[in-house]
Amino acid sequence: MPHPRLALALLPLLILPAALAQNDSALTATLQSRIAGFHGKVVLYAHDLATNQTVAIDADQPVPTASVIKLGILYTALQQIRAGRAHFDDRLMLHHEDQVPGSGVLLFFDTPMTLTLKDALTLMIAVSDNSASNLVIDDLGLDTIDSQLTAAAPRGLGLKNTWLYKRVYRPAEGPVPADQPKFGLGKTTAREMAGIMERFVTCNLGPAPASSATASAASTPIPTDKDLCAAAMHMLKVQSDRDMIPRYLEKLDTTEGDSAIANKTGAIDHARVDVGAVYTKHGAILISAFTHDNADTSWTPDNEAELLIAKLAKTIVDAWAPST
Repeated sequence: MPHPRLALALLPLLILPAALAQNDSALTATLQSRIAGFHGKVVLYAHDLATNQTVAIDADQPVPTASVIKLGILYTALQQIRAGRAHFDDRLMLHHEDQVPGSGVLLFFDTPMTLTLKDALTLMIAVSDNSASNLVIDDLGLDTIDSQLTAAAPRGLGLKNTWLYKRVYRPAEGPVPADQPKFGLGKTTAREMAGIMERFVTCNLGPAPASSATASAASTPIPTDKDLCAAAMHMLKVQSDRDMIPRYLEKLDTTEGDSAIANKTGAIDHARVDVGAVYTKHGAILISAFTHDNADTSWTPDNEAELLIAKLAKTIVDAWAPST
């Protein structure tokens, strides 16, 4: 045990990372000036993981998730795989009645068809496939996902304002929170959703879970955390919607290789959102941007909210990593 005086001397070093986290007031002011003329509402959280600088604009205000809640579903899937309760090669059956509209491609495929859990997760993230998302929700269990998001650590993430309320394009079932009609598919905050993205980026999946009591010694080997994170990051780096965070930052043809930007978008009529990690020469920058109550409900790449999020992302990266 260290000498008491040595322990006191070490104390500042132990709290240094937290003490270094600070709001970049100059950048915050610049971003607020860009937001000022927007015809809607904006919440934003950004974090430079290399310097611990942050920007927070109404970052703890609950907002509709749209498809960004799929990050929480992906995180839960990784936890179930770690525990031996699920496997990437588990077989999921898609029937005609499972096909729902909106984003994705499975709506147009002949059924019945079989996918692996990994296939479904990849489609859920890379093209935000709603039918694939519902297959994953049914496989994992809605209660399991919400427990993973809200239960106190180490069992869960301990999030206070992040929930998945229902399956995509399906009505809510059973008792639901009173605010479900307001938020739709799910709710979150910019800060909490950035926290989920950071888990993937830093490969912080938490303590090793207890293995499933039903898992047998002959079952599929459990991937390492490194392999699970690599799989998740690959899905996020080939995500096909490049009109928000990547819009002015993307330098690669992402059909030929992984992007330097890992992100997940979401869109409903009155909301556009994007949560991502931009990899720079100096490290990763997390950006979590949500717009809601938007006046522009058009479905074009030049939607006002999509352009705004793209401009905010470039402003943040230019400020924190100008040589990138």
